[in-house]
Amino acid sequence: MVQREILMDWVVDALKAYGGRARVVDVCKHIWQHHETDLRLSGDLFYTWQYEVRWAGQRLRDSGRLKRVFQDRSQPWQLGDSPANS
Repeated sequence: MVQREILMDWVVDALKAYGGRARVVDVCKHIWQHHETDLRLSGDLFYTWQYEVRWAGQRLRDSGRLKRVFQDRSQPWQLGDSPANS
């Protein structure tokens, strides 16, 4: 069963697929296209995964893996300069 923590890896993978920067909706589309079966089999997470993707984005920002956005949450998500993103 998929745990919410794996979503952080999936977000990073999606951003890498888009060249390091993408809108949240595109991140979610990428995750759905590549992990639909996993999500469908994830129990309650199936009903909350798009919310959990935003949780993952915040955790990634807190760790420096995503760049912070100040005053404008409509900005695309962008990978930070963390070596973990390489």
